[in-house]
Amino acid sequence: MEFRVDRQTLAEAVAWAARTLPSRPAVPVLAGMPIEAGDGELALAGFDYEVSARARIDAEVAEPGRVLVPGRLLSDIVKSLPAQPVEVFTKGAEVVVRCGAAEFGLLTMPVEDYPTLPEPPARAGTLPGELFAEAVAQVVPAAGRDDTLPMLTGARIDIEGDTMWLACTDRYRIAARELTWSPADPGFTAGVVVPARTLADAAKAVRPGAEVAIDLGGSGEALIGVSGGGRTMTSRLLDDQYINYRARLTGEWTSTARVRTAPFAEAIKRAALVTDRGTPVRLAFTPGEVRIRAATGDSARANEALGAELDGDEVDIAFSPQYLLDALAGVRTEWTRVECTGPTKAALITGIPDEEGAADHDTGFRYLAMPVRLTS
Repeated sequence: MEFRVDRQTLAEAVAWAARTLPSRPAVPVLAGMPIEAGDGELALAGFDYEVSARARIDAEVAEPGRVLVPGRLLSDIVKSLPAQPVEVFTKGAEVVVRCGAAEFGLLTMPVEDYPTLPEPPARAGTLPGELFAEAVAQVVPAAGRDDTLPMLTGARIDIEGDTMWLACTDRYRIAARELTWSPADPGFTAGVVVPARTLADAAKAVRPGAEVAIDLGGSGEALIGVSGGGRTMTSRLLDDQYINYRARLTGEWTSTARVRTAPFAEAIKRAALVTDRGTPVRLAFTPGEVRIRAATGDSARANEALGAELDGDEVDIAFSPQYLLDALAGVRTEWTRVECTGPTKAALITGIPDEEGAADHDTGFRYLAMPVRLTS
């Protein structure tokens, strides 16, 4: 095997494939990264029996071939190389990596022992890469971190025709995004739960301008595939049991406040400076303003008022500052709407369209958060 490739292109592809490599592989061969060169193209992969990541890039291939090398070591080496073309070739039991005056030799691993990578299911549909990346970034902060509750560590994907919902919850908040996509079958429906961290990694790797394809089978299918811009990911699905999040995102609200998104987020960041872990930020909505307060015992306090519009009852409600910041990071409009019914009931945070007929990204994001109970 012998090929020549741009250093930056190779570094990005190796980094993508290496993200699935287990740090403590149950089988030593899983620490390897298979590299296959042929027909002007280079394919690299990583696999841990749960998630696979594959990358394809253009390369000048002088001699086709397939080898298996230590993946994390290759990733570290390629990242450190100078900005010059990289030559890679086999020499006996070594794979030689040469870039400028730098040269490394990696002992090959038995490629015949490497497991067969899973093939993604049938193509379910496509959507713009920027839209997919934005939607995933909006919802995954609300995913749970407790691996003893696998469902809560996942991102729910619901599809009904040309409408897709993404949602995450950790029991104390729900982040959901509704968007329009292009299904391969107009009548296609599905409801699956994907590990949120895996979905986030796939979304971050989407190249600008690329189209993302979702591969998803019918009932009983255990895999999902996400691909775009020469990157492919497959992942085992989690148990599809999930809360009825959409029902929780509708309701009757006695108070509706509107406040400018950017100043609101900046004020909450400032107030959070005086909070300890578990200390909330308090929001008092009255006609014409919202007062933002926080304190840590008697040692520090913050108090700031912003202009706001209020319809309905005045309300004094408190939230984890990080929950509020995650919500506002997902709002893509100039104005934010906060709807609530008293200080002990969940509040709904959404964006407000800038004008009639605004795009879906103005209105498709919904974030429901449970407040912290206030004490005297």
